[in-house]
Amino acid sequence: MPATYCEIDLDKEKRDAFVYAIKNHYWYQMYIDDLPIWGIVGEADENGEDYYLWTYKKLEIGFNGNRIVDVNLTSEGKVKLVPNTKIQMSYSVKWKKSDVKFEDRFDKYLDPSFFQHRIHWFSIFNSFMMVIFLVGLVSMILMRTLRKDYARYSKEEEMDDMDRDLGDEYGWKQVHGDVFRPSSHPLIFSSLIGSGCQIFAVSLIVIIVAMIEDLYTERGSMLSTAIFVYAATSPVNGYFGGSLYARQGGRRWIKQMFIGAFLIPAMVCGTAFFINFIAIYYHASRAIPFGTMVAVCCICFFVILPLNLVGTILGRNLSGQPNFPCRVNAVPRPIPEKKWFMEPAVIVCLGGILPFGSIFIEMYFIFTSFWAYKIYYVYGFMMLVLVILCIVTVCVTIVCTYFLLNAEDYRWQWTSFLSAASTAIYVYMYSFYYYFFKTKMYGLFQTSFYFGYMAVFSTALGIMCGNIAHWTPLYFI
Repeated sequence: MPATYCEIDLDKEKRDAFVYAIKNHYWYQMYIDDLPIWGIVGEADENGEDYYLWTYKKLEIGFNGNRIVDVNLTSEGKVKLVPNTKIQMSYSVKWKKSDVKFEDRFDKYLDPSFFQHRIHWFSIFNSFMMVIFLVGLVSMILMRTLRKDYARYSKEEEMDDMDRDLGDEYGWKQVHGDVFRPSSHPLIFSSLIGSGCQIFAVSLIVIIVAMIEDLYTERGSMLSTAIFVYAATSPVNGYFGGSLYARQGGRRWIKQMFIGAFLIPAMVCGTAFFINFIAIYYHASRAIPFGTMVAVCCICFFVILPLNLVGTILGRNLSGQPNFPCRVNAVPRPIPEKKWFMEPAVIVCLGGILPFGSIFIEMYFIFTSFWAYKIYYVYGFMMLVLVILCIVTVCVTIVCTYFLLNAEDYRWQWTSFLSAASTAIYVYMYSFYYYFFKTKMYGLFQTSFYFGYMAVFSTALGIMCGNIAHWTPLYFI
């Protein structure tokens, strides 16, 4: 027998709210033992004049032993929405035995036809072809050009001082006394590099855990794992950020440690809390409880900060001494004029195109799983894309750095970082396309929710790519 769980006094305001939801095809999502079920609010008649609400929820729950393995929802009881009436909402539950194993109960929610579509495989293959082409191109260009440069420089070393002074000197060897000069704003730069190292470590570990453990089978397990791994890898941030800051001659290491420790948490928590206030205003179920906010703040102050301090002290003591192969000149060398396409601003704008091109198909699948309620489970693909992104970023930044130094411009640190970090701008631009053409979101809450979290995702991706783009040219130089 159906059981009544609530009664609605349908005044005009409530009727208008239901009509609005039915007109816009609203549906709801519920969970029973972490298994999602979906239902539609109601439907309109053929003329669009009368609107009906589904009032009876028929739940069919399959069990195997003492575990729930299957849930189905059927909506019945169509009632016309008439103002100033009472509507009873009821439900019933039917239990049935099922042969589905508990570990296989999520299989029906996965969408192999979508995630393992030929386009997905083709995009991975296409990206691999791009990697092979780029690696070959970089190897060929650098081997040929560097061989020519070495031949030219060795010829110059055989000249006497008079011929060398009269000779036409140009190229990367002229900036050997400035190439290891500390970057401008070393405090911010080292904090970004440390955060990038941590984001890369978190991404790698979480993807590996997701490949092994099937994290999609429990609600919130992916987020919990990411928070735990982020907190545990805080020494990575402190070590690389603190050692880089020390090598660049920085003295305010405590300030650098605080900025490095709270850069990403402040960005994520600030965005989440801002969206949360909007969610509370709209009485949305997405609102984060106050206790969760306090818990996240406690993790930042009592876990992330102390571990970051440990990493910073280790980094300063173990690898904080400069060990550059060239001495840095006391007076900076003037930077000569160069072609417009050799300017750092142009290199920064163009540097993110190829890394974005290698991942943008995967971005579509990730966005769809996050914003369109599909369960993402092909983490092997994600690991391949991460590897491809790293290789493409390495190749692009080596070429960009070579051209910049060959133009006798030694400001490579920020240029290489920003050239790869500009991938974030292209990802964020793609999110605009996805919002307007692939989703049906509207209103202040949905818009702020989407663009707020996409900004966090894009920024974190940019910092990670910029970190990769810093270490590669450093070893190359």
